[in-house]
Amino acid sequence: MATVGLKAFELFVSRFSCRPPRLHVLARRSLTTTAATTPPPPNSRFVPPASLETMDEAQLEGDQAGFDVDRRSRRPRPESRRPVPPSPAFYTARSLYYDTLVQLQSALSLSRRALRAQHLLPLPPFALRALPPAQPAWANKAEMSLILQAPLTARMYKRVVMLLRELDQYERIARVADAVELEDAITDITKGFESKKGIQARDTRIRAREAKERGPLDRYGRSYTVGRRKTSTARVWMIEVQKPEDNTFEPVANTTSILSSSNATTPPPPTSTVLINSVPISNYFPLPADREAVLRPLKLVGLLGAFNVFALVRGGGTSGQSGAIALAVAKGCVAHVPGVEPILKKAKLLRRDPRMVERKKTGLAKARKRYTWVKR
Repeated sequence: MATVGLKAFELFVSRFSCRPPRLHVLARRSLTTTAATTPPPPNSRFVPPASLETMDEAQLEGDQAGFDVDRRSRRPRPESRRPVPPSPAFYTARSLYYDTLVQLQSALSLSRRALRAQHLLPLPPFALRALPPAQPAWANKAEMSLILQAPLTARMYKRVVMLLRELDQYERIARVADAVELEDAITDITKGFESKKGIQARDTRIRAREAKERGPLDRYGRSYTVGRRKTSTARVWMIEVQKPEDNTFEPVANTTSILSSSNATTPPPPTSTVLINSVPISNYFPLPADREAVLRPLKLVGLLGAFNVFALVRGGGTSGQSGAIALAVAKGCVAHVPGVEPILKKAKLLRRDPRMVERKKTGLAKARKRYTWVKR
């Protein structure tokens, strides 16, 4: 125990017996570094505290004013500042593209707000389906790059077109709701992204749709349709059979039939004419299968004898010509009676038969027939 206590005491004494640090040297170093690192402020002079009482206020204010003038002279002039860029995307590679995106998104939000104020958004699905169809005429990727003055990737072009489609939908809603101001405002925005070729194609589609809505019949009530099968092409004109007037029938009297009445009026059944290249169908197609193929669309929808059919057919054989005439007759039935279209579609009579004669192969007798193999 004594030995342990002695050792601890020796350690305690050794701490005080160490050489003390030179405090005056450290103080001198700190003063020199402070003086070197913190220079005195400009236009400053040392004034003893005893002299402050003798100095007047004018001298003190002059010293402060001189210091302020010197500090103000070191500030940058407003003329030398960098001008503020016109848009946040000024320093990007496609500044006009990003500015256009921001403008389209703001136009979408404003249009959405205006439509909601008029209780036109959101619309139920059946109302959206009832809107007039879209007629896009947007510029393609190359033309859009010229408009935005920057090369666009496929993803960038798709992003712009998606915003334009949404704006076009809002424009159609405003047109149906008779919101003229909103419709004109959206049109002014979207017409800058259309191309001349797209506008011409849109006008062509609109004219075709208007012609279809007017009906495929001419002023005489005739329908003109075209059908094809194999190498045959048929042009068919169909016109409704003229119904006889009621006064033309006379009562049938003195009949020997038990089932008929003496005072009954029995109009004759309607008769129609089917001419193919100015020849009756029975003479043009000697095979019953070809005649049945031509008359099948009329029989299927119950319009046999209701229309006169005039056909001009060229090319191919009898089976190809009969198939071409049948397709044209089916289209003519739809033109006169649109309600029969589902029936003919289900029977696949409104579809052009794509089957063709297979070509002959080199080294073979026909398309697939081979010559007889002879051993010797």
